[in-house]
Amino acid sequence: MEPGQPREAREPGPGAETAAAPRWEESKTFYDNLSPKKKPKSPKPQNAVTIAVSSRALFRMDEEQRIYTEQGVEEYVRYQLEHENEPFSPGPAFPFVKALEAVNKRLRELYPDSEDIFDIVLMTNNHAQVGVRLINSINHYDLFIERFCMTGGNSPICYLKAYHTNLYLSADAEKVREAIDEGIAAATIFSPSRDVVVSQSQLRVAFDGDAVLFSDESERIVKAHGLDRFFEHEKAHENKPLAQGPLKGFLEALGRLQKKFYSKGLRLECPIRTYLVTARSAASSGARALKTLRSWGLETDEALFLAGAPKGPLLEKIRPHIFFDDQMFHVAGAQEMGTVAAHVPYGVAQTPRRAAAAKQTLSSQ
Repeated sequence: MEPGQPREAREPGPGAETAAAPRWEESKTFYDNLSPKKKPKSPKPQNAVTIAVSSRALFRMDEEQRIYTEQGVEEYVRYQLEHENEPFSPGPAFPFVKALEAVNKRLRELYPDSEDIFDIVLMTNNHAQVGVRLINSINHYDLFIERFCMTGGNSPICYLKAYHTNLYLSADAEKVREAIDEGIAAATIFSPSRDVVVSQSQLRVAFDGDAVLFSDESERIVKAHGLDRFFEHEKAHENKPLAQGPLKGFLEALGRLQKKFYSKGLRLECPIRTYLVTARSAASSGARALKTLRSWGLETDEALFLAGAPKGPLLEKIRPHIFFDDQMFHVAGAQEMGTVAAHVPYGVAQTPRRAAAAKQTLSSQ
């Protein structure tokens, strides 16, 4: 908030080069017959825009989570094994992932040899035994998610950098905070209070400004000195770019992919659209935000300055696949209007929340 393929055949594993092993051509046919058809080749992680999603972000696992919390991990795994042929229902990140895949389809049509596309990685601390149900669910919905990281109860955060992660979405606020602390763009994703139809052909991503795209410099001024001082500060520093926030890099990646469509004369038909949705006032503090984006060589397709008005009603009109904000009351307002919202735990606004979490941890020891 601001103030005021077919899939490639698997490589033969250890011991595959034995006299009893089938010839490679036969092995390739065998594995291809097991794999979903018409799936493209996965890009190399270092060439792609990598989106890591947790299993509870991608799918609804409320009952499973209840069993885990109340009955423990053994009963949880047993339940998952018993139901592994039943696909999970879509979770809050599901429409976002489908929109990413729609963009990939267009990119592959225009640039068949390019690996500069979205690559989705399932990042979960689930036990590997649960992997079968996750795979079955992904195949049921015809999702293209080839990379899994199942850590068996350990935090997956240490693997995010190894996967060259550009954005991490999870339902676990603690893991998201860990990722932010590691310098990785991350957000806790929440399901909307009601379902709203979103575009099937255009990825729409809405960002708050301060403490999301930008640093929390301006929010610190407000909290320390009030709004009047903030307006004076922004006017005096209008031509000084703000420092970057945690999601600047993700907007940059989206912009890079947009330009691939622009270079083909498809600006008006681009399947990616970005929005700045900020509580800043346009006249008193909007120029610095826009000039900061310009200094970075970035832009958003739309910039909406609300001057402190609620964001939910406007987001209802935009219908983004995801909206990022650092303030939980803006996240809640978006949820109420049917928007999938994601909380970015960054900046001075998080200090009371972190202090409360630390106090709770100490009291439980």
